[in-house]
Amino acid sequence: MRKSKPAAETALGRLEHSVRPIVLRASWLSAASALIWPMQAACVAWFLSGLLQPDASAPFAALAGFVALGLLRAWIGAQADGLLQTAARGLVSRLRTEIIHTETTRARTGAFGGPGAVGALVSTKLDLLIPYITRYQPARMRVLLVPPVILLLSFWQAWAVGLVLLVAGPLIPVFMALVGWAAKEASARQLTEIGDMNDLLVERLSALPDIRALGATLPVQTGFAAKADDLRRRTMAVLAVAFMSSTVLELFSALGVALVAVFVGFSLLDVVTFGSWGAQLSPAAGIFLLLLAPEFFQPLRDLASAWHDKAAADAVADEVEHWRQATQDLRLGAGQVADPLRGAASLHMGALALPGGGCLPQIDIRPGEAVALVGPSGAGKTTALRLLAGLQHLPGADVTVAGHKLDDTTADAWRSRLGWMPQTPHFLNASLRRNIDMGRPEAGDMPRAVQEAALEPVLAALPQGLNTRLGETGAGLSGGEARRVLLARAVFSQPDVILADEPTADLDAATADLIAQALLSESARGATLIVATHDMRLARCMDRIITLGAAV
Repeated sequence: MRKSKPAAETALGRLEHSVRPIVLRASWLSAASALIWPMQAACVAWFLSGLLQPDASAPFAALAGFVALGLLRAWIGAQADGLLQTAARGLVSRLRTEIIHTETTRARTGAFGGPGAVGALVSTKLDLLIPYITRYQPARMRVLLVPPVILLLSFWQAWAVGLVLLVAGPLIPVFMALVGWAAKEASARQLTEIGDMNDLLVERLSALPDIRALGATLPVQTGFAAKADDLRRRTMAVLAVAFMSSTVLELFSALGVALVAVFVGFSLLDVVTFGSWGAQLSPAAGIFLLLLAPEFFQPLRDLASAWHDKAAADAVADEVEHWRQATQDLRLGAGQVADPLRGAASLHMGALALPGGGCLPQIDIRPGEAVALVGPSGAGKTTALRLLAGLQHLPGADVTVAGHKLDDTTADAWRSRLGWMPQTPHFLNASLRRNIDMGRPEAGDMPRAVQEAALEPVLAALPQGLNTRLGETGAGLSGGEARRVLLARAVFSQPDVILADEPTADLDAATADLIAQALLSESARGATLIVATHDMRLARCMDRIITLGAAV
């Protein structure tokens, strides 16, 4: 007979797989530490009941046993806590390293979110996994072992006490399961809103000069306040679920302990004569049961408290899973400086089906050739450039550059020969000089790059010329000036191949002509030039036009 497949593992289960053995070992130690308490309770009962006896030696022996067991319990608990903290922080550290490394090697922002959402995930949300690992798993192990042991001891001393605990105990996990679904939903909504708020803040800060220039300060403030208020309401919803579940839990545990205390008190006063297996309940047994009752509920209370940690961790794990699915377009190579790849600057890419629909035709470009990729928006022009540069990798992509297959071993060396001009300007928070030479002044000719990109008027208008510090959004530069800085960066090292993505888009005619002339002069120098463009004037200046998608 065929065995049934195991249930699908959750995102949280996959996330904690690497630390599961350590957590399991620590959870057993935590449960062992908790199981010492019944022995300590017996020592306390022995000590207090011994004070009522003529022999005074018994209480002191019980006191010594209590202290010894307490020291053992503390040592075992410390070992468990140390293992759990190490496992939790190790997992969070590995995830942070994975996300940071991946984000620095990504071709572009994916479906997960912007820099704010990624920053929130790395800096704040991952820390929510620590309470889950250090509290929830040990609490679950204690619930599996401690209450049954205390229940057996209670039944052994008095069946009435065991019956009270047996009735009150299961109500707590049932209620926790009901509340848990709502808790996870509320936590997921809150975490998503935090990421959206971070993205919104980054976006508004980057556009602050434009917002002020347009006089849109008040509408932006109003919109941001509305988002903040929505986040506040979602946070309060999470707290409301937590307070509600805690209140019900405390009610059940308080009633259970109170019933045990009433039974023990009335039994010792001979008001109640049943519930203790026919014999009168002794003071030692009564004290022992009173000490056990709160500890019966304590693991359940710990689990209920950690249940909200699990809800938050589930939401974080789902977000990490979403992030991983959105980071499939990793660039090839390690992103490091390497010696240029040998061979003539030829490029070949086989026909490729795109994930979003459509396909790219086979592209063959000879050394020194100037080629324009044209087509409607969404036809894959930018994707083709990224694939040829090794900045994006898609399953089934077959790219050959300079006679070598483009993969992780050749990508860095190939990019050492490239000049890359993206459609959207991106800048370092550094000087204009550093934004052009990218920290390698010896690799190119700065005066030539400035002249070819017609940056002399721009430098004259800047307070410190090439030493003027730019923000990450290129503060102080217009759209056309920013595009010319990208051009200077692309031609700085006199690359063998230049890839330009919409170099003349959204520019006035004079600036577009400057960009086009500079690119054509690089082609005349012998560089292989590939331009993705909607500008048919620029496309007709190329040696050849390759049409992607529908005909233009």
